[in-house]
Amino acid sequence: MRSLLFLAFSALVVAPTQAQELFVAQQANASNLSSTRILVRRQGSSDIDVVRVEDASRSVFEQKLQQILQQKNVLYAVADEHRYAHALPNDELYSGQWYLQNIEASAIGAEVAWDATTGGNGTIVAVLDTGVRYDHPDLQRVAQSGKLLPGFDFVSGESASSFLVANDGDGWDSDASDPGDWLDSGDQQRTAFARCKISSSSWHGTRVAGMIAAASNNAMGIAGVSWGAYILPVRVLGKCGGYDADIIPAMKWAAGIHVDGAPDNPYPAKILNLSLGSVSACSAAYEDVLQQLDALGVTVVISAGNEGGPVDAPANCPQAVAVAGLRHAGTKVGYSSLGPEVAIAAPAGNCVNLSGACLFSLHTTYDVGTTIPMGVGYTNQFSTNLGTSFSAPLVAGVAALMQSTNGKLSPSMLRERLQEGARPFPVSTDPLVGTCHIPIDQNDVQLTECNCSTSTCGAGMLYAPNALNAAQRPIVHINAPNAFVAGSTISIDASGSVASCNRTVTSFVWSVTSYTGATPPALNPSDQSVFTIAAPSTGSFTLRLTVTDNFGAVDFGEVIVNSSTAISTTQSLNPSAVCPTPIKLDLVQPPFTPPASVAAESGGGGGSFDLKFLVLLTAILFLRPRRRRTTQAAVFSQNR
Repeated sequence: MRSLLFLAFSALVVAPTQAQELFVAQQANASNLSSTRILVRRQGSSDIDVVRVEDASRSVFEQKLQQILQQKNVLYAVADEHRYAHALPNDELYSGQWYLQNIEASAIGAEVAWDATTGGNGTIVAVLDTGVRYDHPDLQRVAQSGKLLPGFDFVSGESASSFLVANDGDGWDSDASDPGDWLDSGDQQRTAFARCKISSSSWHGTRVAGMIAAASNNAMGIAGVSWGAYILPVRVLGKCGGYDADIIPAMKWAAGIHVDGAPDNPYPAKILNLSLGSVSACSAAYEDVLQQLDALGVTVVISAGNEGGPVDAPANCPQAVAVAGLRHAGTKVGYSSLGPEVAIAAPAGNCVNLSGACLFSLHTTYDVGTTIPMGVGYTNQFSTNLGTSFSAPLVAGVAALMQSTNGKLSPSMLRERLQEGARPFPVSTDPLVGTCHIPIDQNDVQLTECNCSTSTCGAGMLYAPNALNAAQRPIVHINAPNAFVAGSTISIDASGSVASCNRTVTSFVWSVTSYTGATPPALNPSDQSVFTIAAPSTGSFTLRLTVTDNFGAVDFGEVIVNSSTAISTTQSLNPSAVCPTPIKLDLVQPPFTPPASVAAESGGGGGSFDLKFLVLLTAILFLRPRRRRTTQAAVFSQNR
């Protein structure tokens, strides 16, 4: 039995250059290294011995290591580290969740990231979708120790007496459950559904919610990406989709902004998932709401679309984290939309074979009913789940893991670090697979597999371990004066730099990386968060700051200084830059009854809008965002 002291300071596994030249054979030399505190024990092999350093500090241990490495017969010496089994969930269907593992090229490696964190219950992800099935045992309400917070239904009625799209008898209300969104031949005779296809209920929001945060390690069903996150259901889609006039106020509400006609949200989300959209340009209305959410520190993840052409709106808006879809092999899945607006790509599901089981479907939660709810179930290789709708929640789930370890990341930083952690796209060995190109217009579609590039499918393939490592790096933040007189004394202040949650900044190191027509400043060798220098009379120079935390992780920032201004390259911190804390849940939310005037205007719970949204409503071009779905036949034909 190894002693506790040995475990604390590790041991050395030493291998000689030849099997007969064992280090143990030179016991006299070994004992000279540390008197009687080094013990040598055979380690079940003729060429490896374990040297135990007893009662040693880390510095003594490192000294012994270097002394042993200098022995002429030693090939290598390394620390005998303690290893653990990866954090694998015991969910019964987890073995089929290939996209969370490391067994396919595009898999996101979640089980490696879970060794660092499985997510905290201080993180809320809002799912703006068709609503959810609160009765699903892998989701359930928080009052039942589940994952689903009280949400809200923003699907309006067509009038005070018509709720065809809502399909629940009223408009805006506090019930975010999904009643079903099926369409039959009778529906097609109605003007509201004239452009819609006959379909069974999708239970789309329930599928998305399960991908992000299904109850995990509970010996049942599937595992979500973030085991600890809560889901805030926000219903914005009904039969045949939904409208911007409902979706945009719902985005605000989900982030904690007051919306007339709805009670204030007691559980604001820092991550929003929108697996919806349609073909159009990013509108001023979406740009406006995304800018508001960005200023609040809210990251919005949106699926790119399933048309195989340009990225849909609102994923094509600048502040969105647009997600394209990949096949298991890392190439673009045929149906995925693409283009330079995409931030990152993730598995979307593909079938490979022409008939039978769909080999690379994405397992998640849903209801088995084809119209109304009929009971809980899970998608599988025969009840398939495919589309960029399900690429986006993989990214939202990883974003939740990142936020649980570093709530100080602004949306732009979180996006950058997601991309920093991405793995490069592979190139197919099949010569018939071409390279994806940027679509010229919405008629330029690419419905077959193609090799991704950073201009078509984002920065690379989502990879949870790398993204989490990137999230845990410190954040350099530099304040620099934006106006001064040449030759004056100025201060470059980096004291606002922060470490990730549960870490501390340990050093600030400044250096000069370049200068033009100016004498570079003298550098103080000691650590300092505030750097005082004389502004150059002419020319300019660039200062680089390296910040290191107590785990050795680093971040960098630069300041370009000339004779009149200093320009920092660092970004603003998240305005709510705090580490997530467990949510205090008020498990009982009283039913919300809208004022009589609101009910009269918009039909039994449909919300009234302020002037801004009345203008928006009249300006809508009836571009109805629809769920990200492709038919099974299309997937079979496009993604072999």
